[in-house]
Amino acid sequence: MNSKVEVFKALGDSNRLRIVCMLGIRDLCVCEINAVLHISMSTISSHLKVLRNAGIVTSKKDGRWIIYSLNKKDSFVADILNVTVNGMKQDETVVQDTQKLKHINPKNCSEQ
Repeated sequence: MNSKVEVFKALGDSNRLRIVCMLGIRDLCVCEINAVLHISMSTISSHLKVLRNAGIVTSKKDGRWIIYSLNKKDSFVADILNVTVNGMKQDETVVQDTQKLKHINPKNCSEQ
């Protein structure tokens, strides 16, 4: 039960919710998230740590980048994330984030 509560706690922050919605579109590195949210890298890393500790995101190293993705292996988490991401698709902030992501990739995210 505690791990399930941690999932909901982690989703209870607006920036973490925005990160989850962005990761619902595609896997991202920290600089891509930063190019959309415009908050400090250390704050983004802290949010990602909370999401990772709750089992919501996973990470893998890809060259010089660490790529974050939604955890699709845990069925409880995957079901919650599916409902969350789909439920947020019409949110004005999420729509704006989605539009920004169309022009961002790891190679150009520091230019944004």
